[in-house]
This record gives sequence, structure tokens and C-alpha cells, in this order.
Amino acid sequence: MIPTRPFVAACAGMRSGRDPLKNRDDAAALVREAAARGAHYVQTPEMTSLVERSRAALFDKVGPEERDPTLAALRDVARETGVVVHIGSLAVRAGEKIANRAFVIDARGEVVASYDKIHLFDVDLPSGESWRESATYAGGDRAVLAETPWGLLGLTICYDVRFPALYRSLAEAGASILSAPACFTRQTGEAHWHVLHRARAIETGSFMISAAQGGRHEDGRETFGHSLIVDPWGRVLAEGGAEPGVVLAEVDPSLAADARARIPALTHARPYRVEVASAAAPNRAATA
Repeated sequence: MIPTRPFVAACAGMRSGRDPLKNRDDAAALVREAAARGAHYVQTPEMTSLVERSRAALFDKVGPEERDPTLAALRDVARETGVVVHIGSLAVRAGEKIANRAFVIDARGEVVASYDKIHLFDVDLPSGESWRESATYAGGDRAVLAETPWGLLGLTICYDVRFPALYRSLAEAGASILSAPACFTRQTGEAHWHVLHRARAIETGSFMISAAQGGRHEDGRETFGHSLIVDPWGRVLAEGGAEPGVVLAEVDPSLAADARARIPALTHARPYRVEVASAAAPNRAATA
């Protein structure tokens, strides 16, 4: 049985730019700040090491996982501070495309889990923004839980948060803590960020911890920020803003068991079929 004792979780909100080494140093500084403030677990956002819209520039700056400078640096920081570091994601080469890959690093600096973002953001927004992640990124095909000193942590990334079945499957597999570190656009974040996180927490009786990118980036995009820590009853325990910085909250995984006992939705699912029922057409002609 994995222990479920309380711990202090931190989200490190960032505004990553086009210089991977600067982003690396910013992330390391934020993890050290969080550790100094008492965090046991620190999460960084999606695309911690590089926010770059140009496909050519992205491929020019991204290498394989084993040579990624941010992964190496944050492994050292985890070892130095004794905290668990969850890199929300890094862009790493994966054959002809790039993987949007999360990493969980234990307090010894060892990578204990990695996860490739499953759902890719291919959308056209009312603002005129158009995104085609599938043109550059290879989607993952496996859900992943990481063992931590405080229980199982379900790994997801950004757009995954719109697919509730993924979170239910992670919770059914034992996760009491779920995550969706993100680089959410400002427009979609203003509309949906909070409600999606509270819904995923409530539906599964789990904590949701998500660090976020925020503000105007060097590549021109604007992200929403507002890193969140939400409890299993849907209450926001900590929230950041659009500026980079650290937010912290105490997380007690036993509250997930309490929420699931109060409303055991995870055990109430029943099989069903979907039917289409059609109304009979009117037997009189329509009048003007």
C-alpha cells in the first residue's frame, strides 16, 4: 500500500520563450524557490523548456531526451533539494516528429515516469488563431501513473483535460492526484480553464494540480496562466496569475477517499447502449 500522508505541492508558473537555456535556468530557479518555501513536490508547465510556434525553429532547437539540458538540470535540482520534480512537458525528438513529454523525477534525481501527450490541439478559434499540433507532434498512446511518496499521480497534459474518460481511467487505476500542466491559450483559458479542472476533480474525487504558462510569449502567442491546485470536492486551494511565480498548497490524499466515499461515482458506472429515436413526421403540410 502506497502511503497517503499530506504533502506541500507547488506549481511553478512560467512564461517560457525561445531560448531553451534561459527557460532551463528560470525553471530551476522556480523549483529551488518552491523547495525553499517548503514544497515536497514541484510541477512546471507544459513546454517548460521552449515555447516556439515556428516548426523549423522548434526542430532546430530540440534534441533527443537523453541530451535535453532542462531534463538534466532539473534532475540535478531534484537531487539537490530533495523534492519530487514533475516537468509538465518538454519537446523532445521522436523520429520524424516531436514528442510533448512529461517527466516525474524523484528526490534522488531519477526519472521514475514519462508520458507523451495523447490528445493533440488541432483547432480553429473564433479569434482567428489556428493550431495544428499534429503537424509537428506525435501523439502518445498510453495513460501513465507515477508512484510518489504520497500515492499515485496521473499524468496528462493541457488539451487532455477536455477528455474526461482519460481521468476516470487514471482514477479507477488508483490515482488520487491528477495533473494537466498546460500552455492554454488566453481565449480558451478564460472560458474553460477553471471549470474543466473543477469538473475533472469532482468527477473522479481527485486532486488536480496543474502548472501553467502565462502572458505574452516571444513567439507571439498569449497564454492564460492561472496555475491551479483543486481539491477532490472541487475547491480551489491555490491559484496563480498570468505572471511567472510559485503557488503552494497542502494536499492530503486521504481527502480523495473521503470524497469518493461520499459520492462513489467511480463504482456506480453501468453499461448502456446508445439508441436514436426519431419523431414521426407531421401528416399535414406546413403552412406559411
